[in-house]
Amino acid sequence: MKTYSSSQDLSGQWKIQHFEVGEKRAMDVAAAALDDRFWIGAEVPGDVHAALVERSIIDPPYYGHNDAKSRWIEQKEWWYRTTFNLVSDAETEEHFELVFEGLDTFATVYVNGHEVGKTANMLMSHTFNVTSLVRSGWNAIAVKFDPLHLHHRDKETFDWSSYTKERPWLRKAAMNFGWDWGPRMVTVGIWGAVRLEKRTIAKLENVYARTESVSSELAVLHVTADVKSVLSYRSRQKREQAVVATCNVRLLDRSGHEVASVTELPVEGGIADATLNVTSPQLWWTHDLGEPYLYTLEVTLFANGVEVDRYNEPYGLRTIELALHNERGEDAFAFILNGVKIYAKGANWIPADHLIGAIPNSRYRELVELSVEGHMNMLRVWAGGIYEKDVFYDECDRQGVLVWQDFAFANALFPDFNRDFMDNVRQEVENNVLRLRNRASLALWCGNNEIDWLYDMKSASGDITSPFYGEQIYHELIPEVLERLDLSHPYWPSSPFGDSNGQDANDPDVGDRHNWQVWHGSVYPRKHGEPPLLDYSIEGVTFKNYKKDHALFSSEFGMHASANRYTLEKNMPAGQFYWGSPEMAYRNKDTNHQKGILLMEGYTGIPQDIEEYMNYSMLTQAEGLRYGIEHFRRINHRNSGALVWQLNDSWPGTSWSMIDYELLPKASFYYGKIFFHPVLLSLEHEPCEPLALWVVNDTQDVMKGQLRLNVYALNGEKIYSSSHAVEVTSQSSRCIVELTEVEVLQGRRAEEVMVELVSEGFAAPSNRYFLRDPKDVTLPESQLSVHVNEEEQSVTVTASGGIARLVKLELPLGRVRFSDNYFDLLPGESRTVRLLHPEQTSLPLTELRVSAMNGREG
Repeated sequence: MKTYSSSQDLSGQWKIQHFEVGEKRAMDVAAAALDDRFWIGAEVPGDVHAALVERSIIDPPYYGHNDAKSRWIEQKEWWYRTTFNLVSDAETEEHFELVFEGLDTFATVYVNGHEVGKTANMLMSHTFNVTSLVRSGWNAIAVKFDPLHLHHRDKETFDWSSYTKERPWLRKAAMNFGWDWGPRMVTVGIWGAVRLEKRTIAKLENVYARTESVSSELAVLHVTADVKSVLSYRSRQKREQAVVATCNVRLLDRSGHEVASVTELPVEGGIADATLNVTSPQLWWTHDLGEPYLYTLEVTLFANGVEVDRYNEPYGLRTIELALHNERGEDAFAFILNGVKIYAKGANWIPADHLIGAIPNSRYRELVELSVEGHMNMLRVWAGGIYEKDVFYDECDRQGVLVWQDFAFANALFPDFNRDFMDNVRQEVENNVLRLRNRASLALWCGNNEIDWLYDMKSASGDITSPFYGEQIYHELIPEVLERLDLSHPYWPSSPFGDSNGQDANDPDVGDRHNWQVWHGSVYPRKHGEPPLLDYSIEGVTFKNYKKDHALFSSEFGMHASANRYTLEKNMPAGQFYWGSPEMAYRNKDTNHQKGILLMEGYTGIPQDIEEYMNYSMLTQAEGLRYGIEHFRRINHRNSGALVWQLNDSWPGTSWSMIDYELLPKASFYYGKIFFHPVLLSLEHEPCEPLALWVVNDTQDVMKGQLRLNVYALNGEKIYSSSHAVEVTSQSSRCIVELTEVEVLQGRRAEEVMVELVSEGFAAPSNRYFLRDPKDVTLPESQLSVHVNEEEQSVTVTASGGIARLVKLELPLGRVRFSDNYFDLLPGESRTVRLLHPEQTSLPLTELRVSAMNGREG
């Protein structure tokens, strides 16, 4: 929550320096008059790594193996310092609070040489009362950060903590210690904004707004303001009469016009409650269902008739529910927005960079924009990162994307038996619930990532012999906090969670599900208590296993693909950009590189060079995600969501992401513009089986028209075409027709054709398929002609000779947006691709590279 009191921004340029532990006396380094002129300049928000890179003190840690050369940073004691000037009113009793939105992690804060407090949690904000310490004129702030080892070296280690044993006691982003898609990079520093807040008499401690009901005629909004006196005890005793506090609560439309209000609302017992009735409301919708309309909620606090504080924030009128049963009483897992069941389409979100404090706001905006462009309506903020910065939720609110919010507990046991740890966790949970509960985009609180499920598996395998340490957090502490602070959002204890008939927590018949049969080779079904099995074979890891999965909600699934050429070449030493190089292997942090080889071996064949690796892995990921998501969407009478693992990368590596570190989408992203489109034309087919033609309709409208099937030989000759009547009701799917291979092949071999689905009379993107895997299809050579229009920043590609498979446009530049990429072209067919960049109006089109798996520009 932001309160618009009188505040002074203390972010910007600070100074940093490091010492050996115990080298300096803390009070000497914290002294207000310390001469720090020769310390290192550092930006706040930020972190030590980013500052040292900026000053060329360390080499960029993402290049080559440089991350290993910066490990010394986590062993040192780091200090931050700044000064500021304060103008105060000597005749008014003023209350000052120093607010840090993010301190990473064990910090001691000093103001004018006085220690004001310690922190032990990266994952929350911290506020210090500094009223007695700040003075009119010049002031100094110092912050000391301890190396982490001081705080875990004497702690108990547990049976299970993925990737490192040190992190369960540390409330810090888990991915800092390394994960299977990123390196260990233990950051330190002031990663959030810093400000000094000034109040008089009283302040708005918190504002809680929840939409109680909505209809086209009326929305009922309940607003609760928590008010706290900031007068000293002595001042209260001196006053002749008590302060009379009141609040005005107003809801304003986009034009600033008031649509509902309650004025002079009395504050009783520190609480002001208001109910606003909004007639003919503009509701907040996800971008695919309507407009994500945002009003402005304004709460003004008065003390004896004088304004002393104000809350002013965007607010979306909407209700959100999690339906665990459908209208027939059967188990379900579906989000209901404003009374409308939605199909959740999207991806899992990891931190947008390993250097969290230094992430620019533009990176958040662009990633959410790409999500919307890719027809995603939900992002899951994964538990191993952070509770994201305000800018992330700002963008999701503004652009109409729902947020599944994990609490920050991932893949480990946590010491819930320790009072100090649990007090720390409680503060973290309360802090973030208070901060995020008013967000229109917030759809769900989730207790942890995979812990309930993996505790059972690891106990059954003998890897864990201890009790379920941490269970109290997800099943007692968090629900109790939410019951007090936020009853307006559903809570789910873990992901995945839910079981029936003796199955484990990844049961497809209850709750949400993570499908790691594909890629990781997990063998399912599995009973609770059974030792887990892995099948590292072509059949065990293939994405064809998705079709066996009838989950109610698919919240994690995916497979690797190479990053784009520019992203790899930029971050690898010369001579290392080849398939099988040590640097290419270093880009892949997964626990068993053989899985990717097996997946490609069974689908595209094993790549022989770097070009084939990029193409084969990209194609396998894109086609694999399409295969799974189209299956999930076809069974939308049962399945209500598909969230891919993962949307983005935090460093330039090979991973499950759909968008690489340089914000260049992979082939799967462009495929996703079709498989996530609100209206999907889908082919269900296996070799030698009928072709089932489906239409999936996520909209509120009935789809009527014709569905055309075209079948082309690889030289582009159309050998079959048929048209079929379509009528598909809203939010449903329907098999339109089944046709035999014999009928559509017209005497050709299945390896020799491409099929196309086209809508007529209703809007849907066409969809193209090959009837056999790429390793079994012998593509003819294709020639590509390319026409560049510099003025319009567009490129037109035309194919000749044979069908061009996976046409790829590349520029040596990050953050480029292609309107389309990684597509197939028929001979004689042209496609015009528009290029955009968020900051450059003119792109280096002379360096454009256009190719296909079976052809190049020529």
